[in-house]
Amino acid sequence: MKIMEYIIITGAGTGLGKELALLYAQRGYDIILIGRRKEPLQSVQQQIESYGRKAIVFPLDITNYEQVQKAAETLCRTYYVTTLVNNAGVGHFGPLEQMTEQHIHEIIDINVKGTIYMTKAFLPYFKTLPQANIINIISTAGLRGKVNESVYVASKFAVRGFSESLVKELANTNVAVTAVYMGGMATPFWDDSDHIQDRSRLRSPKQVAETIINEYKRQAEIIVE
Repeated sequence: MKIMEYIIITGAGTGLGKELALLYAQRGYDIILIGRRKEPLQSVQQQIESYGRKAIVFPLDITNYEQVQKAAETLCRTYYVTTLVNNAGVGHFGPLEQMTEQHIHEIIDINVKGTIYMTKAFLPYFKTLPQANIINIISTAGLRGKVNESVYVASKFAVRGFSESLVKELANTNVAVTAVYMGGMATPFWDDSDHIQDRSRLRSPKQVAETIINEYKRQAEIIVE
């Protein structure tokens, strides 16, 4: 009997995380949905179950180191998890002098620490598997500086450096690390911001999710033009 593989996706309740979860499920995977709020995750769960796949709702604060460690222990003991998609992210935009201390902490805590905490927690388990995958969703903010995005870009450059370093660190192991760089998408990410004036030019998260999954071959990076 084939053991079903589970994919963990953070920020899975909306946007790209949601679309990745749905597409992976349609391709035969079971999904562990991670996010801060239970209700959006449950909605995604219902859609996945309508495809005949399993979906586990697992609310988690990825900025809490101890919670993440305990979650990894529980999930790896219960499910055959082979892939971690670090998708959760937050952005606050504007001139640097207008950024509050809370904005800075939130961006660094979720985008950087959350990604590092999740990866560190699951890595020992992943090393015991025949093959495992870590996919870090970064965006083009990890490739170049942008006006009025200094702190957000700094967080994404950090995740880029983290990903590139892990590629080298894990080069002779069974764990593949992939960084994904894509432009802005039409998601709730921008709901509280006027940073993007013309949202009609943004790709849909479903289009981006399809590109990521179709192009994924355990390579070091994927760039979605």
